[in-house]
Amino acid sequence: MLIKRVRGWELPERQATPEGTYMQRRTLVRAMGLGAASLALPGLALAQNKAASDPSAGRYPAPRNDKYGVPTPMTEERQATTYNNFYEFGTDKSIWRAAQKLEVRPWTIKIGGMVEKPFEVGIDDLLAKMQIEERVYRHRCVETWSMIVPWSGFPMRSLVEFCKPLSGAKYVVMKTLSKPSVMREQRDLLYPWPYTEGLAMDEAMNDLAFIATGLYGKPIPQQNGAPLRLVAPWKYGFKNVKSIVSIDFSDKQPVSFWEKLQASEYGFWANVNPEVPHARWSQATEKPLGSSTRIPTLLYNGYAEFVAGLYTDRKAEKLFY
Repeated sequence: MLIKRVRGWELPERQATPEGTYMQRRTLVRAMGLGAASLALPGLALAQNKAASDPSAGRYPAPRNDKYGVPTPMTEERQATTYNNFYEFGTDKSIWRAAQKLEVRPWTIKIGGMVEKPFEVGIDDLLAKMQIEERVYRHRCVETWSMIVPWSGFPMRSLVEFCKPLSGAKYVVMKTLSKPSVMREQRDLLYPWPYTEGLAMDEAMNDLAFIATGLYGKPIPQQNGAPLRLVAPWKYGFKNVKSIVSIDFSDKQPVSFWEKLQASEYGFWANVNPEVPHARWSQATEKPLGSSTRIPTLLYNGYAEFVAGLYTDRKAEKLFY
């Protein structure tokens, strides 16, 4: 039986975006250390101090890779780190405080499924094997809010190659940590926990696909998916699974978290397309975090030149919801 629950990001977007202004602040924030936002939000200052003590902090800021463009204007750091969807901690956008309870060390990722040999790897051991870089990407939520942020991390291709999948593997399946004692929303058994998402193998190997471990020149905050998360910027944000603890390779297409809840609205592919509306709202425009002005949404979120070819032979499938 399908249980339809209207929560958080299923609200009309006009109810979801906070007031405020945004500006280019990358240089300013680094110059000020914790930044002016910390003065207004002591809890956020504490979170940023916690990030500075992360054992991987010395890897950031990472060298910038501009190959995939540098969209502007950059979203203000405070906006991107205090307005978050992370349903494991709650159904509103102000979960960043609750997320500080999540301990990200020690952190182990299990690799399994169709691989040469299943194994486990600690986050810091994994980081030591990867070349960390920074990429500025657009992020487009299915709710129609958006942001532009500087992620740090490594190409997903590097992670796939590290895992050594078998030739028959067609999909990469990723899952979020399950820890109801801290992630209190996981106690709600009406949701199909743990959060599960996946990419087709050619999507995962695409140059644009990214595993983020940092944000704004620092280790990624808990509320944004620490210590590692998927960033597939041509897809709606719900595809970008956070706080990953397992990666499996399969020859079968997985059924993702929101797809299990409402497949008619949240499909597996979930590519951004302004001409294909959500069942309950238009996707033609978006509102950047902190802005009062809507802007046009771009096909594949502006990354068509890098990813459109992935779907040439998949046009019969529902690619855009």
